[in-house]
Amino acid sequence: MVFRRRFQKSVSKKPAERPWKDSELKIIGWCMRNKILISTTPDWKDEYNRWIVHININGRIHDDPKRYKDDEALEKMYEYYKYYYDKNKR
Repeated sequence: MVFRRRFQKSVSKKPAERPWKDSELKIIGWCMRNKILISTTPDWKDEYNRWIVHININGRIHDDPKRYKDDEALEKMYEYYKYYYDKNKR
């Protein structure tokens, strides 16, 4: 006996992609080694193309209050990495 699934396929959001430059990877790598992690996740409560930027510093998670579109979210993520790199690298 064969059963058919009658469920609708759930809506998914695919993250934007971008190639990182070597200088950007150096900054991102330094932040990761120092437990500064920044990520994006979809905002399911907002419009279809909005993303939340999460900042994890030594286990404490902070959310950026603004919501970003696909490419804007990646740019903001890199801005945060650069900010923490410049702030702590002195």
